[in-house]
Amino acid sequence: MKKQFLVIGLGRFGSSICKELYKIGHEVLAIDLIPEHVDAVKDYVTYSAIADATDEASLQDLGVNNFDHAVVAIGENLQASVLATLILKEIGVPIVWVKARDLQHQMVLEKVGADLVIQPEFEMGIRVAHHMDSEKIIDYIDLSEDYSIIEWEASLKMLNKTLKELNITAKYRCMILAIKRGENVNIAPMPDDEVQKGDVLVVIGHRDDLKQFERKGL
Repeated sequence: MKKQFLVIGLGRFGSSICKELYKIGHEVLAIDLIPEHVDAVKDYVTYSAIADATDEASLQDLGVNNFDHAVVAIGENLQASVLATLILKEIGVPIVWVKARDLQHQMVLEKVGADLVIQPEFEMGIRVAHHMDSEKIIDYIDLSEDYSIIEWEASLKMLNKTLKELNITAKYRCMILAIKRGENVNIAPMPDDEVQKGDVLVVIGHRDDLKQFERKGL
């Protein structure tokens, strides 16, 4: 279903969000104070505007209250980021996601009503660290302080064995959510499904259990 997205701040993070949302098929309004930034994305968005996101009147004139979802991707100007978030929530934008520079910035954004706060550099740092820790890990997502999801390349020990034979849940208290095989994704695989060469397993579990699973690899 087509949605309307507002993206404020068109640096690398904001512009990449604009382009991907537009590519998926959504309507995107891109806003930035710097004309060059707006010009760089004009061919990849539905609408674009040079505007001050800390000026409520300017945002009202652009009709931002009609948008389903806003992303505030202002990076370094903490005051502008916080004020834009506050204004969007007061105007009535249902969902506002905001890029934060650090934990202190995140705490302030949460207090003024941000629905989700993203720290791209911090989150990417975690992913890179886990990639470096285990060459088998393809991707890593934190669900909470204790639980995570990993994408893990099937080891040689797993090949041509069914999930029932592997018995990962009993051995490691982890659960296989999906098996990725090339472009195909087997969601909620059955016990009789076999693991083949090149498969990527999407596994959820407690961090400690996942670590045991990664180290032993069955």
